[in-house]
Amino acid sequence: MGFIVAVDGPAGSGKGTITEILAKKLNLTSIDTGAMYRCVTLAIIRNNIELDNLDKINELLDNINIELIKEDNKQIVKLDGEDVSKEIRENPVNKMVSKVSEIKEIRTKMVELQRKMAETEDVIMEGRDITTVVFPNADVKIYLDAELEARAKRRFVQNQKRNIQCTYEEVLEDMRQRDEIDKNKEIGALKIADDAIVIDSTNLTQKQVVKKIQKLIKKEKKVKKLEPKIYSERPNNTRKKIVRSIVKSFLRGLYKIFYKVEIIGEENKEKAAQNGGFIICANHINYLDAVAVVVFSKEKVRFIAKHDLGRIGILRWLERLFDVIPIKRNTQDLEAMKRCMKALKNNEILAIFPEGTRNGMEKNGKAKNGAAFMAIKTGKQVVPVGISGTFKLFSKVCINYGEPIDMTKYKIKGQEKECQEQATKEIMDNIVMLTNIKN
Repeated sequence: MGFIVAVDGPAGSGKGTITEILAKKLNLTSIDTGAMYRCVTLAIIRNNIELDNLDKINELLDNINIELIKEDNKQIVKLDGEDVSKEIRENPVNKMVSKVSEIKEIRTKMVELQRKMAETEDVIMEGRDITTVVFPNADVKIYLDAELEARAKRRFVQNQKRNIQCTYEEVLEDMRQRDEIDKNKEIGALKIADDAIVIDSTNLTQKQVVKKIQKLIKKEKKVKKLEPKIYSERPNNTRKKIVRSIVKSFLRGLYKIFYKVEIIGEENKEKAAQNGGFIICANHINYLDAVAVVVFSKEKVRFIAKHDLGRIGILRWLERLFDVIPIKRNTQDLEAMKRCMKALKNNEILAIFPEGTRNGMEKNGKAKNGAAFMAIKTGKQVVPVGISGTFKLFSKVCINYGEPIDMTKYKIKGQEKECQEQATKEIMDNIVMLTNIKN
């Protein structure tokens, strides 16, 4: 899979024009998914196919040929060999395309084509559900937005340049209806992905929007080049063990100089270790709390941490030394999950922050189910940990280990999601209790 930039947003937000400019500037292949759905819509209109006639629609999809071609620095859209670039933007298609794009069979076919286009090239793709459905693991996710009136004005001017006859009022009303349809679709609804970067272009120039996104893309491309180093694992040989032991002792010494550290309930880790590997789940209040858990543990503890940390050379070296498992947050990072499951099966100790971010409980954030999922799947116990302290120099830091939690009771077939939610709640309730115990 190549480098993927996914751009979602409502009609008239400027995503089509922006992606074309960025494609030229950064040598990315621009894929206009909206044009693809418009081609299908035009084909349905030309063949007088009713939208409830799925047999005819499937027959059309089996034979349709959609091409997105660059000619003289312009994108030409061809339907079965015919240039339909202008026709797919006219009113008959405008009024029908949202309904057409709701049809499951059509969406499935288009998503298949879109993913195929991105297999061998670096692409930038815009649409309504690119960041949420087509490419949920895209390297860069953008949600480009703007106020309704601003979007209608842009589309009206665009139509005038294309010699499409319509009034501003007609465009405004059409866009208002289109927004409602797109946001309330049963399949492929327009919504903001959890990890998408939202850019409101209402008061921004085209140049300013391009500059913002260009900066994000260049930044992520650098990270992409680093990924082989970030995700690589060094053999756990004798030299590595010796260096790790020295670094661990050094960091523990520094910690003792700058903080008054109190460890409570270490025997609970020993209880959990009797059944092999286990998962440590702690609250996250400071960058240094993970360090404390690792350096004050007699056992080797492998933390799961956001992969962004690997961008910094010294942190990347430490992560590889301590076998930290990097994970891309808010995505389905299958590689990270495989490593975690393998570690648990090898009876290793994993540590994770269910909050997913620092001070997640204070921010009323929803705890992640990852730890519960892994514990239930592998039958490993969870040791909850309450970390308390201000982390001001020379202040007290308390690490309080609770009783191991048996996760096997949550392994109920057919109720996986509900069980993971309940297990996560039990873990978080224990963490809260352990942070509130006064010593």
